[in-house]
Amino acid sequence: MRPRGVHVAAAVLCALSGPVLAACGSAGTGGLESAGPTRPAVGPVRLWPDLPPATNPPIDYGESDIQRVPDIRVTGDDVRSADAVEVVRAEVRARPDARTGPDGLYEETARAVAACASEPASCPVMRPYYRDLTGDGREELIVGIRMPEQQVAVRVYRAERGGLTRIMSTVDQVISVELAGRDLIMRVGSAGIPGYEYRTAWSWDERQGSMLPTRDEIVRVGPSGGRTPAGRLPGPGPSGTTGSSGTTGAGPSPVPPPPPEEAP
Repeated sequence: MRPRGVHVAAAVLCALSGPVLAACGSAGTGGLESAGPTRPAVGPVRLWPDLPPATNPPIDYGESDIQRVPDIRVTGDDVRSADAVEVVRAEVRARPDARTGPDGLYEETARAVAACASEPASCPVMRPYYRDLTGDGREELIVGIRMPEQQVAVRVYRAERGGLTRIMSTVDQVISVELAGRDLIMRVGSAGIPGYEYRTAWSWDERQGSMLPTRDEIVRVGPSGGRTPAGRLPGPGPSGTTGSSGTTGAGPSPVPPPPPEEAP
């Protein structure tokens, strides 16, 4: 048997709450109302479950991007003590004929990098940025290199053991590069799909010891978004590999906007 004081307290509460506690109108039931039928949950269904397992072991995606930069020393494992132009020049000196892979640059770009000291106005190495992308409390060095056909090489370096290790290298027809938390987000023109662009988030992977493209999406950016990137034309790119936009080479596209005055 419920004590009389409980009924009195409930009545006082309903009187004070008014319309806020609409459930008080159903005496003795608690006033609960059904929200209607709920759509049943549908779990994943595996298609072709009899497919045999892969016979070849998977390749570590970011393994080829990890390179120790030769002849570069950093003070106190502080990437700000390293000159970004000298870092890229050191890589070009070590592999001057690299036209494909993570070290790949156009021949004219490699020559311009080598001449950055004597012709700084024509140096394709853009202003560096700094951000802790690995979560170890220390900043990484983020470098961009302009190339022909509006391609941009983006490279990230980590300071360790008194030197620099490159943990990311990619080349694509970049519209913009952004920093969001510990992610580096690249917007790239879509491959022949007007009104769309690719957005790839590169994130640090502790197991690989490198930055990996952890999220890749295609986004509509038509008139409602206020911008529509130009489609890409097929052609040989400097890396010889497929970028996040799914093609090599580049065609006309918006020029990457200038970087902000201060890094985030």
